[in-house]
Amino acid sequence: MNISTTGNQDTDTLPIEQMRKTTQYLMPNTLPDVKDGEVYNIYPVTKLAPGKIFNGYGSLAKWIIAQKKVVIDGFDGVIWDATQNALQAEIEKAGLTVNFIATADYFKPSAEIEKLVHPFLGTPTSVWGTKCTLDLADLFDLATVPSPDESSDINIVIGTGAALAGWDAPVVYIDVPKNEIQFRMRAGSVGNLGTDKVIEPAQMYKRFYFVDWVLCNAHKKAILNKIAVVADGQWATDINWMFGSDLLDGLDQISRSVIRVRPWFEPGAWGGQWIKKHIPGLNKDAVNYAWSFELIVPENGLIFKSDGNLLEVSFDMVMFNNNQQVLGKHANIFGDEFPIRFDFLDTFDGGNLSIQCHPHLKYIQDNFGETITQDETYYILDCKTDAQVYLGFQESIEPEAFKSALISSQLENKGLNITDYVQSHTAKKHDLFLIPNGTIHSAGADNLVLEISATPYIFTFKMYDWLRLDLDGKPRPINIDHAFKNLVFDRKGQKVQDELISKPAVIDEGDDWKLIHIPTHREHFYDVHRIDFESSISVNTDNNCHVMMLVEGETVLLETDDGTRHVFAYAETFVVPAAAQSYTLTNVGQHTARVIKAFLK
Repeated sequence: MNISTTGNQDTDTLPIEQMRKTTQYLMPNTLPDVKDGEVYNIYPVTKLAPGKIFNGYGSLAKWIIAQKKVVIDGFDGVIWDATQNALQAEIEKAGLTVNFIATADYFKPSAEIEKLVHPFLGTPTSVWGTKCTLDLADLFDLATVPSPDESSDINIVIGTGAALAGWDAPVVYIDVPKNEIQFRMRAGSVGNLGTDKVIEPAQMYKRFYFVDWVLCNAHKKAILNKIAVVADGQWATDINWMFGSDLLDGLDQISRSVIRVRPWFEPGAWGGQWIKKHIPGLNKDAVNYAWSFELIVPENGLIFKSDGNLLEVSFDMVMFNNNQQVLGKHANIFGDEFPIRFDFLDTFDGGNLSIQCHPHLKYIQDNFGETITQDETYYILDCKTDAQVYLGFQESIEPEAFKSALISSQLENKGLNITDYVQSHTAKKHDLFLIPNGTIHSAGADNLVLEISATPYIFTFKMYDWLRLDLDGKPRPINIDHAFKNLVFDRKGQKVQDELISKPAVIDEGDDWKLIHIPTHREHFYDVHRIDFESSISVNTDNNCHVMMLVEGETVLLETDDGTRHVFAYAETFVVPAAAQSYTLTNVGQHTARVIKAFLK
């Protein structure tokens, strides 16, 4: 048996808690209905009609038996041996024989695959590689995959890339959320495509990000309209599934009304306590929560619900199938790539983020294969009275002296008085700090930052990290050379106040509402408005996608043009696609509602 095409260990006998290394709870596969908007919901769902999502390997096996031969494909990270064993038991229970052909047996030799992917992985000590330009088929010897065995009642080719075998058979696709892949990766229960060894998690993640996920996403897109059944494989010993046509209908539904992804949460070296205190349903035993992936869509999923059964698929699917509806007039520019991200950085009773910057557009394209760069803003959702944001250089900055001080600090493990070089600004609720690429910055302790940014999210060049270790007691990577190839040193002195701290202005108002422009930097391709209102306000999308959050108040009702109604609680992120055309926001709380709206310029 193989695990996720690697053969690391036989997980079929492992309890689920040993298959994943995390303090985070596994999402349940069934949930009762809850009233939207009462509290922040960590499992937001899109409801489908009854009878659309089915539970269990028994029901899936019954459907497979009716087909006689099927292809079971899926994302890297599925526990393939558990899936195969569960289906085999159900099929044999029906008195039938089954012939499984595992794609793991048809990978090219591990050494050959390592040679193929090596150019995309950077140096062993680097955090980054570059986006892979191979195809999934390049990792296989597909010509040797056998045809179905006519002596068996049921024939199944199973594993990542199974659809490449060329069988004339229905395709079952098993998806797994990216957070669960990482939890399994850390436990050693899954590994990278075609490898015969488990490597340390940071290197495994790099391979996932720059190679495996790139190949699997391209493959998923290519076969999306051929998928007969979609299944959710995050529970390992159980499964929920639905017909592909119903999934496409669900994707079409949300692409014309409203989207809320499932957020997920991670501890970190500087993490704080705000998320733990204010968001119910999380494991309170976690040491802290540094991040909430509110809308970091390369790693978020979409949950559908029918008859209480939940099924999660990656956000990529709605972009593969419906990017025109989602992005409207910007779809031809960004294609399948959703361009805006929202995430929380929680430093309440925590620490400062590293002093850092992000790459220029050409630098990220040439060195890492990305199409857009990591242009950011910090919106202060909450903070203590003495909270600070580090942003921009002091007027007296001398680049070589600063670099020398950073290197000495790293080599000698000695602290810096960072404000000798970098400005510190007092943070206030609803401030917006502008961080175009190349800008030196950090969020200080005692902030809850809503980071409104461009989608890329791992390209942070750390220069100074306050001499701390990560949660495993290891030094965090410092990237001084990368940083100094991208820092903009003329963002200093008064220019920081003038250009990097947004100056809000009311641009429209009515009897009980105001539309406030909170301008971004000229280099940002997105802009920010805030809508302050007491009762309700109607908004046209103008064929543009709106990314939104209630940043003050208790509850807001969203009604879209097609009649969809959804209530959102404070701090929940939601997306109104361009195809929604228009929507109305109604304040359901007791106090003024303030809603942030980010959109493409």
